[in-house]
Amino acid sequence: MKLSTVKWNGGTTAAVFEAEGARPIPGYSVLDLIRRAGVERVSLAELALSHASAQHQRLEPLRPLEPREIWACGCTYEVSSSFRDAEHGTREGFYAYVYREPRPEIFFKGTARVCVGPGEPIGIRVDSTFTAPEPELAVILGAKGAILGYTLANDVSAWDIERENPLYLPQSKIYDACCALGPVIVTADELTDPYKLEMTCTITREGKTLFSGSVNTSKLNRKIETLVEYLLRANSVPAGSVLLTGTGIIVPQEAAIRPGDVVSISIPEIGVLSNPARRVG
Repeated sequence: MKLSTVKWNGGTTAAVFEAEGARPIPGYSVLDLIRRAGVERVSLAELALSHASAQHQRLEPLRPLEPREIWACGCTYEVSSSFRDAEHGTREGFYAYVYREPRPEIFFKGTARVCVGPGEPIGIRVDSTFTAPEPELAVILGAKGAILGYTLANDVSAWDIERENPLYLPQSKIYDACCALGPVIVTADELTDPYKLEMTCTITREGKTLFSGSVNTSKLNRKIETLVEYLLRANSVPAGSVLLTGTGIIVPQEAAIRPGDVVSISIPEIGVLSNPARRVG
């Protein structure tokens, strides 16, 4: 099942997306459904379908949910760890160490405050000259870290700030419009194998392709359940939070995004997440 948020009857509400169109779920946000599914111990798909209106409508998906918290993982693809070690000139393999060792890199990305949906601008910090998209598969978490579904994410990052010093990572990663999610959540009962998804990313500038890259999630070095287990260690992450699983597509500095560029991330089973870029701050 595909689930997202739509504008409807003067407000926003959750909706089920099917081939024929969207079926609004009156009186419920996606976060409401996630909470209720946990309390009633029913599947998110079952609950959403049981409350969805019968009539299909032509509605576009917004940000899938207002995430309680957003967490992100790093160095989960070999290409990412090797690129960062090369950037920092770390002879000891600072990032390669994290890639190969059991404990993953997990950091706080923010809340709904820093998150945008399809078609909304992603942010470029005014003090950054090398901001790049990081296309990622994102996991929607329910009660006690249950994996409810998946969506696309853009972990927008000011790489030049982190490059200056790894301790600047929070400033590289957490700021206005630094995360995009969408277009829909595909529930786990429908997307049963998250390790064989082909993800692509393109950056266009004035209608011309500036960058194009791809990766298959089979290259993910850790099981998603392992990432979730580490996230929840001594950390009571609330239902309705999102975990970004890391990027395997590296955008070079010559393709750093500028205001007006459009970043599009795609997985056929989920859809396309497309966002223009703008300066923030």
